[in-house]
Amino acid sequence: MQLIPVSGSQTIKEFLKVPHDIYQHDKNWICPLDQDVEKTFDPEKNIFFKHGECTRWILQDEQGRTIGRIAAFINTKKAFNYEQPTGGIGFFECINNQEAAFKLFDTAQQWLKEKGMAAMDGPINFGENDTFWGLLVEGFTPPSYGMNYNPPYYQAFFDNYGFVTSYQQITNHLAVRKPFPERFTKIATWVANKPGYTFEHFSKKNSEKYVQDLMEIYNDGWKDFENFVPIKKETLQESFKQMEAIMDEKLIWFAYLNGEPASFVVIIPDANQLIKGFNGKLGLIEKLKFVYRRWKGVNRMRAIVMGTKTAYQKHGLESALFIKLKEYVLPLDQYDELELSWVGDFNDKMLAIHEATGAVFGKRHLTMRKIFS
Repeated sequence: MQLIPVSGSQTIKEFLKVPHDIYQHDKNWICPLDQDVEKTFDPEKNIFFKHGECTRWILQDEQGRTIGRIAAFINTKKAFNYEQPTGGIGFFECINNQEAAFKLFDTAQQWLKEKGMAAMDGPINFGENDTFWGLLVEGFTPPSYGMNYNPPYYQAFFDNYGFVTSYQQITNHLAVRKPFPERFTKIATWVANKPGYTFEHFSKKNSEKYVQDLMEIYNDGWKDFENFVPIKKETLQESFKQMEAIMDEKLIWFAYLNGEPASFVVIIPDANQLIKGFNGKLGLIEKLKFVYRRWKGVNRMRAIVMGTKTAYQKHGLESALFIKLKEYVLPLDQYDELELSWVGDFNDKMLAIHEATGAVFGKRHLTMRKIFS
């Protein structure tokens, strides 16, 4: 078997082709867009290159057939926040052959060691954790846009190589047409009607304001979590720019207390229902299909992220946001499911909110760590 660095058009083509071979008989897999994958590795399009570096390889067998791939990267803003300097691996795909998988892991580990790392997390993304993040170990159903999907046999590769779970990522599913539990509705209605509280949905015309508000809420609400790194405005601006093609302004809601940004939820229509069958391509035919499917509408949404300032985390604002959302969604008679993805098992408050809405378990991903010997 031979490891080949990805460095030109032919190796990029092989890198993108690997999952097509792995999942050719898996009806649940939905191929990510090639352009979304390639943005990760483009210094001009991925702002994480400003504070990190990344490389990738393909693995070929004796006959020259590409049978695996992997990427390794270092985010210098986070790498040194841990007991051991920690890099990352991701975009791992491999045939059901442990020797091949270990060769990929070994290669990534050696590169990270040479860069001064003493551990690696995986499978993760060289970017924000809302896409291409985590090893799927439970809930092998069609993934929503940006969510990692993989064969069940990958878990044995990670376990046997010595990766240990750092945390679980829980995704829950909420039936949109099913009424909220009575207690949840009662609290949400009470909060929504309290003096001083106001609620607004996102507006592209005033996007600067809402991006600023989201950054303020997020950085305050998440600051006490271990190894938290504040999110930057340019990162959020890029994220909203990427969402424009599928965004529905009235699925993104903010709560304010006397004008102060207090809580938010960002929800998008599930773009995987729009790109299913595209095989990663987005040419003219696919774009026409995309526009038609967008006009026709999808029946699933994905909640990408929620946040509430620390001072308001027991005020029930999240409940009120869900009520506002439902007031808009139900009359559309379009959506059947809201995927709440994903919440770390360390985030008891957010998991409690999921439970309060009546959501049920959907998927489990793992973020794992391998400490180098």
